[in-house]
Amino acid sequence: MHRSQNVYLKYVAVTALCFTFLSCARSMNPDVERGSMYQFQDGYPEVRMTAIGLLDAQDNPYISVTSEIVYGSLVYRTIEGQTFAQVTIEIRVNEKEGDFSTSSRDQLDIFTESSDSYMNQEVFSYEKDLDVEPGSYEIEVSVTDNSSGRTVVRKTDTLIPDPESPVTNLTSIRLSGKIIGENSGEYSPITTYDVPSRLDSLSLEFQVTNNDTEDPLTVNASLLRFEADTTAARRLSYNNYSSSSIQYQGIDVRDPEQIDSNVRRLDQPGSVLIEFKYDLLDRGNYRFEVETVDQEGETIYRARDFAVKSKNYPSVASAREMAAPLIYIMDEGNHEEMMSISDPDSLKEAIDRFWLSNVGSQSRARSVINLYYERVEQANKQFSNFKEGWKTDMGMIYILFGPPWYVDRTLNRMQWSYSYDRNDPRRNFYFERNRIPNEYFPFNHYIVQRSQSYFNLVYQQTELWRSGRILEANL
Repeated sequence: MHRSQNVYLKYVAVTALCFTFLSCARSMNPDVERGSMYQFQDGYPEVRMTAIGLLDAQDNPYISVTSEIVYGSLVYRTIEGQTFAQVTIEIRVNEKEGDFSTSSRDQLDIFTESSDSYMNQEVFSYEKDLDVEPGSYEIEVSVTDNSSGRTVVRKTDTLIPDPESPVTNLTSIRLSGKIIGENSGEYSPITTYDVPSRLDSLSLEFQVTNNDTEDPLTVNASLLRFEADTTAARRLSYNNYSSSSIQYQGIDVRDPEQIDSNVRRLDQPGSVLIEFKYDLLDRGNYRFEVETVDQEGETIYRARDFAVKSKNYPSVASAREMAAPLIYIMDEGNHEEMMSISDPDSLKEAIDRFWLSNVGSQSRARSVINLYYERVEQANKQFSNFKEGWKTDMGMIYILFGPPWYVDRTLNRMQWSYSYDRNDPRRNFYFERNRIPNEYFPFNHYIVQRSQSYFNLVYQQTELWRSGRILEANL
């Protein structure tokens, strides 16, 4: 019997994506875990996953796998008044440098009470523990929507130290979050780099194996915060960013701020589970790192990177989340005045007034609003990095103009075309990536080349949004 096999519902608002050309699975440095990124295929199940190798109370090794499936990405049917989707979840675990392997397969009915299930952006969460032997493993999770027949595969890897080995070792670090009142206050694993700020607290846990009976072991743990750009993208007709600015650099990992530091001394041999808990941190980019030294004098290092973002990220639900992206179609002064409203109800009324006063028809305004925030959520899914996807240059252009007709890429340059003429300066956008992603900077940070020549184009596009004529322009 497995240690646990819990299937539970957790509210993490997310949205399905229909357009993708950028994806990055996990850290290029195996000692730094960053969770899975949002990877999408139109019409396929939307799946995220994480896995960690652990030892139970009797030092038996196992791998704990958590998979999340967005309700709105599945195909539903209704039988005898019950609406449900049927999925098959297969987990395969293969040892990287050995012959051990194991697998599991479950067929599940996922029920929903939503009348428009395709818009339900909550996630169904599935947990499975698999008994293994100590070693390094690749974990593959495949999710098949039995109604459409389409399958999505996600992969990750993990290490389980040998509790009998005389050599000290560390497991990976598991990041979990908790919301008071949900799941009896239990912590649930966080599968992505992004952490929504509606969580009440965070937990980071790992295990240490040490069989040295003579010398105690010292484990150093630190929580670091990196300075990063948090602003919305600058308008296309403005000047380009200075190369020394944080907007151009994106995130500075060279000189982090130390939020917390802790030293644990382990006097007894064996495996020890260590857990750190924090009240929800301010929005920003963080690294929790652990370090110790083995019997050979070699440093063992593990880390978990994450970013605390908006309340319902990557979805848009609160009044403040809805107001912030309007900066791309509002006068800056008017937008600043709107964002100064502290009362959520008053802010929501201001948002409604903006749309209705410009579009006119209430039903038409509703369609425009749905389209705009669908773009915002899709931008969050496609371009999320150290800041919200809608704040990036690509996110801004995607929201205003939609998916490009053509995308041309070289090593560090990219062109988005919204015209059959690839040389038309009015409807082509050129991006530069100031550095190639690496183990220290795993982000795709593309910066658009701004020009005053875009002023009229952006003005015309924002007028399409404000008047509601964007609906005809997107036909």
